[in-house]
Amino acid sequence: PASWAASLARGSGSRLSVCRSLWLHPGVGQCGTRRSRCQDYRGGALTGDLCEELCVAGKLLYRRCLYYERGKKVLQADWRGRPVVLKSKSEAFSSFQPLGLLEGAAEEGGQGVPEAELLLMVAGQVKSALGLELPNSSLSPLWPGRRGARWRGQLASAWALLQQEEYVYFSLLQDWSRHVLPVLGSCGHFYAVEYLAAGSPRHGALFPLDEATGAPRGGQGQAKAVSDIALSFLDMVNHFHSDFSHRLHLCDIKPENFAIRSDLTVVAIDVDMAFFEPKMREILEQNCTGDEDCNFFDCFSKCDLRVNKCGAQRVNSNLQVICDKIFRHWFSSPLKSSAVPFPLQLQLRDAVQECADSPRAAPSVFWKLRRLLQATQRELQGTEK
Repeated sequence: PASWAASLARGSGSRLSVCRSLWLHPGVGQCGTRRSRCQDYRGGALTGDLCEELCVAGKLLYRRCLYYERGKKVLQADWRGRPVVLKSKSEAFSSFQPLGLLEGAAEEGGQGVPEAELLLMVAGQVKSALGLELPNSSLSPLWPGRRGARWRGQLASAWALLQQEEYVYFSLLQDWSRHVLPVLGSCGHFYAVEYLAAGSPRHGALFPLDEATGAPRGGQGQAKAVSDIALSFLDMVNHFHSDFSHRLHLCDIKPENFAIRSDLTVVAIDVDMAFFEPKMREILEQNCTGDEDCNFFDCFSKCDLRVNKCGAQRVNSNLQVICDKIFRHWFSSPLKSSAVPFPLQLQLRDAVQECADSPRAAPSVFWKLRRLLQATQRELQGTEK
């Protein structure tokens, strides 16, 4: 909605068996069985458009466990022949704090709760999750807009989803950023996003280029794909820095938290550790006795020893960490293509080194990298012709 734009503009085998049991076993959690999850759906305790697909149409089918750590569940499934990922911050629906307003309106199925009170609760939850105050008119992607027989289950399900920061990010940003995943649907506390080829240190180019794009292994095809992905990373960095009312900080930058679409656009697929500036400042401003106490994963601050307090301002940047953890892997040695002149490769290597070693990674470094990567693209495209 325009109001949102106005507000923001500017596994192992053991894990697999546990995860499979969460999907299949009737007595554990609400991961998606006809016998447990669907009982709650039919009883009206939870709802969502994917519940219908699972419990009635039989079009949502479990495939494998992708992640099961610290309560977080990530499953791959097929939805009408399309691969999707189902996510939840916690195993069971009952793990989420219930909406207190519903307790006093049980006899009315939640219908007696004033809309203004509900929106106030939603706005408070969004502020807690993102550190932002948003107008009510921008909250529609997060809240059921119609009341009916399943209204109580809709409220309970929406409230469980609202307690998951990643879901809030994806829901609110999906219409404004091509670098985040859109939410495709939900059932109770699980939500679905598109399945993309995620990065991994196991891949020579960090991303499975042949799986995602059909790019040939090695040589010129890989060099071109890498330069395209690197430029998309720069586009994402600039977008997260400049295109919202507050900068968006990524505090867990590694290949596994990103994926690429077939057009080589980089997408953040795990934003559990992403924070807008107000929330970032709140996290960083802690007591300290040295700079090491001011490191929050990939987001660093400095300790002011006069007051033993970490500064609220992040001293490194998304760009610097991406240069260090991703670009350095690609460009510290010559590209596997003779089409790119060696002097250009050296310039690119030196620019990446400068970026990775400069905590604040000045804007001049960003534009230097962009210019050199575009030059690399032109060389590779010229050879193709």
